[in-house]
Amino acid sequence: MSSDTVFANARIVTRTGVLNGSLRIADGKIAAIDAGPGGGRDMEGDYLLPGLVDIHTDNLEKHLEPRPGVTWPGLAAIVAHDRQIAAAGITTVFDSLYVGFDGASSGRREALDVATGALAEAAEGRILISDHMLHLRCELGAPDVVDDLTEALRQPRVRLVSVMDHTPGQRQWRNLDHWRQFHSKRYSREELDATIHERVAAQQLHAEGNRRRIVALCRERGLPLASHDDTTPDHVLEGVGDGVRISEFPTTFAAARCAHEHGLATVMGAPNIVIGGSHSGNVAAHDLATEGLLDGLASDYVPISMIQAIFVLHRKWGVSLSEAVAMASANPAEMVGLADRGRLEAGRRADLARVRMVGGVAVVREVWIRGERVM
Repeated sequence: MSSDTVFANARIVTRTGVLNGSLRIADGKIAAIDAGPGGGRDMEGDYLLPGLVDIHTDNLEKHLEPRPGVTWPGLAAIVAHDRQIAAAGITTVFDSLYVGFDGASSGRREALDVATGALAEAAEGRILISDHMLHLRCELGAPDVVDDLTEALRQPRVRLVSVMDHTPGQRQWRNLDHWRQFHSKRYSREELDATIHERVAAQQLHAEGNRRRIVALCRERGLPLASHDDTTPDHVLEGVGDGVRISEFPTTFAAARCAHEHGLATVMGAPNIVIGGSHSGNVAAHDLATEGLLDGLASDYVPISMIQAIFVLHRKWGVSLSEAVAMASANPAEMVGLADRGRLEAGRRADLARVRMVGGVAVVREVWIRGERVM
């Protein structure tokens, strides 16, 4: 692409509305947006959206371990993940890696080491398409989580840390029957009972102290902190006291409302929108959106879900297209301090996704990063 390019006949989704017009790029940035037919490359009436900003995806871990017990070569996994992310219109991605390991998740320690090493190798080889950063999600009940986090924080790509507690009976898994059902295919009832006992004991022994130390590490390094699966107002208030900025995946209306009342941004998984509700029985993301309690979307475990969720929110639930797009671009960018992207405005980075609706499905046709076509 030349240093000065114009896209014409596009439906340009800005922060304030949808403009039928043209968009000009110069030197990797948006130079101008104009109404009317204009001249330039014909977008055939397709939507032009800002490149999506995904601050929480587990997709890389799925590529590193495509089946339980199967370990994929790190660099090959990174490349496959990166292409899938870019093809979904995600131009900035926070690869969310698990920190804090017990007997059931010991393979994730290796995955963390492999992922960070492979990301560095891929970046040095200049083979990544999307802009990759790291989100470290820390399991509070794990005995060695602070040591593992301290080591992982040596990685320069770390831009976000979250605290989480997946102990049976806590937060997302406050309903033990849901926890048992979710894990019943892999473990016998006796194994589930033993796991509950072990996890509860570890949580009671380690979680409080680990949380204090993780919060201190983030403050020292100036890293934004997120909480995970807030279920009660008390969970939210604990986060407020710790300096949490983002409430990821609140599981109830009460938690989401409390987060908003105290200035926290809320983020929900886009798959929750696409499938019409939570797979684990928690609050539906579209209900939060229609009540004005949803600020951001993350792909969670399905990269293409972000672009799909935008149009589901707009067409089915009445959220304006500008606001739905902002949930997947401008708002997440602001949450993590990325001021140069996420909006179609003059002076911003020219990260763009061209989208067409086909049979009610949002299809990403082309993607540009810094004005260069990458997909």
